[in-house]
Amino acid sequence: MALRQCAIYGKGGIGKSTTTQNLVAALAESGKKVMIVGCDPKADSTRLILHSKAQNSVMELAAEAGSVEDLELEDVLSVGYGGIKCVESGGPEPGVGCAGRGVITAINFLEEEGAYDDELDFVFYDVLGDVVCGGFAMPIRENKAQEIYIVCSGEMMAMYAANNIAKGIVKYANSGSVRLAGLICNSRQTDREDELIIALAAKMGTQMIHFIPRANSVQHAEIRRMTVIEYDPTNPQADEYRQLASKIVNNKNFVIPTPITMDELEALLMEFGIMEAEDASIIGKKAGEAVAA
Repeated sequence: MALRQCAIYGKGGIGKSTTTQNLVAALAESGKKVMIVGCDPKADSTRLILHSKAQNSVMELAAEAGSVEDLELEDVLSVGYGGIKCVESGGPEPGVGCAGRGVITAINFLEEEGAYDDELDFVFYDVLGDVVCGGFAMPIRENKAQEIYIVCSGEMMAMYAANNIAKGIVKYANSGSVRLAGLICNSRQTDREDELIIALAAKMGTQMIHFIPRANSVQHAEIRRMTVIEYDPTNPQADEYRQLASKIVNNKNFVIPTPITMDELEALLMEFGIMEAEDASIIGKKAGEAVAA
């Protein structure tokens, strides 16, 4: 099969890195050859695969060596569970420079050094938050990732971020082959969450590719710096990630999305009873305060 390059986006704190690593572990378990490229300055996109606190990043190692040209591929690439290749782009010190440059530098280096070899089936880019600035949009903008998956939940800001990321995809889809491949709902156990994300996906012209229920086993595995797939392969949650992996392998639903307006998003939340109709008399009122009749 041809190499498939996928990027995972979503609101900060939504569980992108955890979802990506469990998904990739499930793909590796099924025999797929996979590489993860962490595109977050925190460099925590590979820790569960490598059982480590944080992998040394391309930017860190380049700073130590003098420049990225002084590095070898084996300096930055580690192999973890299931033969998964792991790379962290890293970034500058907080408050110094553009972190997105680390992503650009790392991906260019990997390409030049032959990391994208013929044996690979998938490359997954785990991308920082809902930031679609130049550097972090690089997997989209430079046509590196053709398939974009957005991790979201039934929380309003997670949906808002998903819609914003869809706008970024539209911007680059017309000039390249990047497409939205689906929403992954990482449950926060909000009301009617699966129905809500299915409805949001439909409005955006895409699919909810999988609903991942909330489970403590994910945290139990993380404490041990492991994916659920490796820590407790018979756990029902491991099967959820296997289902997601299978759906991604078989996915053919790649679209240029149709982002919605803020009014449409609020209307959707009202329709599902998540948000009440806007009422000027309640704005700014604390719990227990009198509301005008």
